Amino acid sequence: MKFQGVLFFPVTPFTADGALDEERLARHIESGVAAGAGGVFVACGTGEFHALTPEEIERATRVAVEVAGGRVPVLAAAGGPPPVARDQAARVERAGADGILLLPPYLVSAPQQGLVRYVEEVTAASDLPVIFYQRGTARLTEATAAGIAALPKVVGLKDGLGDIERMHRIVRAVRAVPGTEDFQFFNGLPTAEMTAPAYRGIGVELYSSAVFAFAPEIALAFHRALALGDETRVNTLLDAFYGPLVELRDEVPGYAVALVKAGVTIRGLDVGGVRAPLVDPTPEHVARLAKLIDHGLEVVGA
Repeated sequence: MKFQGVLFFPVTPFTADGALDEERLARHIESGVAAGAGGVFVACGTGEFHALTPEEIERATRVAVEVAGGRVPVLAAAGGPPPVARDQAARVERAGADGILLLPPYLVSAPQQGLVRYVEEVTAASDLPVIFYQRGTARLTEATAAGIAALPKVVGLKDGLGDIERMHRIVRAVRAVPGTEDFQFFNGLPTAEMTAPAYRGIGVELYSSAVFAFAPEIALAFHRALALGDETRVNTLLDAFYGPLVELRDEVPGYAVALVKAGVTIRGLDVGGVRAPLVDPTPEHVARLAKLIDHGLEVVGA
């Protein structure tokens, strides 16, 4: 399972009464795949994994698999307490996904060998390949990362910490392990485009793009410029769009998800609000986001 291009992390639409809206999820995913997504990661961080039931994750995964129709890989999340994560992994496999994004066991500080044990136990619950998400309480040493990378079903590591030195050591340690030539690394920071040039410098070229969910034209233009080494275009987009977006995102905790949902609605598909404990953007912030999207589209000529 090899990825290329921009990785699409769809939001999870809800109806007016707060239920999972499968029809709008299908439309959202179809739009992203048609726009050129390199992979679909459904019910993950941007998809409010933290607020979904295991049954909703399974349903969302099934929708994504049906809509993608084999055009691109589909992955879904599992994580949290080991019994829950194992159940989620089994559900995701049953729904037909191509792989799992394994989130860490939250709120528990564990020794390195405990993190390895966690990955071993969850990967045993299905036959699907797994990408491990390093973030929160899951902070790997290079030795632990190399050990996890050597596990039979683990095919990638996504970094959500942003410690470039640590990640560089991890990349070098994993690459030194025989048989990891196809192991993939991902930049998983919020608004990952802001740090994509730095990650690219240590050999991490793949990244998750939240912007792709609501403005694929901008996300694809940035990705092309980065791949071509067009520093002028990259810097223009960072200054004119991504930088201001991050400033807005950082004004309220949880806006890394809530703003994305608002952006999808601004672009024409009403996907509802976010579930607690997140909050929806204020009208003022929605207006700023709309203006910013218009400016970004203007910059890329869309």
